[in-house]
Amino acid sequence: MIDRQERVKMIDKGHKLSQRKQAELLSVGRTSLYYKPRMETMLNQRLMNIIDRQYTATPFYGVPRMTDFINSHYHDLHVNKKRVRRLYKLLDIRALGPNPYTSKSDPAAYKYPYLLRGLSIEKANQVWVADITYIAMKRGFMYLFAIMDLFSRYIINWDVSSSMTAKWCTNILKEALLLQPHPQIFNTDQGSQFTSDEFTGTLIDEEIKISMDGKGRAIDNIFIERFWRSIKQEYVYLNPPNGGYELYNGIEEYMRFYNYERGHQSLERTPPAELHYGKKIKFKSTKYLTSVV
Repeated sequence: MIDRQERVKMIDKGHKLSQRKQAELLSVGRTSLYYKPRMETMLNQRLMNIIDRQYTATPFYGVPRMTDFINSHYHDLHVNKKRVRRLYKLLDIRALGPNPYTSKSDPAAYKYPYLLRGLSIEKANQVWVADITYIAMKRGFMYLFAIMDLFSRYIINWDVSSSMTAKWCTNILKEALLLQPHPQIFNTDQGSQFTSDEFTGTLIDEEIKISMDGKGRAIDNIFIERFWRSIKQEYVYLNPPNGGYELYNGIEEYMRFYNYERGHQSLERTPPAELHYGKKIKFKSTKYLTSVV
């Protein structure tokens, strides 16, 4: 199987086939080829960055507490709950713990039951989980979608985009299913991307059981929420990317570090890839990787 970076290089802008068609044939997310900045006012972008950083440190902050935090610590800003609530929805975040807010879902879409409660996770590719998070850049922002194996915490597949669409998430899911043995269960929240017929239909066609977090139960998907905290504190906040291309390359490098070298605390300091594949994997050095035997 050719890795994604090589497949991206295979796309020819001068080919008679459109880049869109080439990307579909090669199972490559088109956002890795080009990027148009997501536009918000400078004030809202500043607020989003403040909210994102503070939420990463205190994920139990809901809209009222976040509003109080901003008004008490940033004296040049005076925001109300209505604006913060809208930005929470735009960031696709909600306080960890019982609360009335969750990812915006389609009221008409069927919500699947949560299947992980009391389940013993004993092997790789038994359960996959997925989620979307906001990534701030020096100018503008993008979204990161990732699929994680719950047993090993290994990141199966990921991509960045300027918008959260069901088609984008479905393409990354299809690519993941080509890369790994199919999981028994796939768990997400109740976001509209994950309740769409396009996304759930792909899982049903592959005979994968669908599990969804309960409304107001963000802690059901806590493991990938913890991954968002790691990648933001260890990469994004330390190296604010200057554009989509730099962001994509930086996240790709961090993913290699996270999967192949970074010891995971809950896995007895074992890198996710070692547990996922049952052996140590040799990998070339990068900014993060120094030596993997």
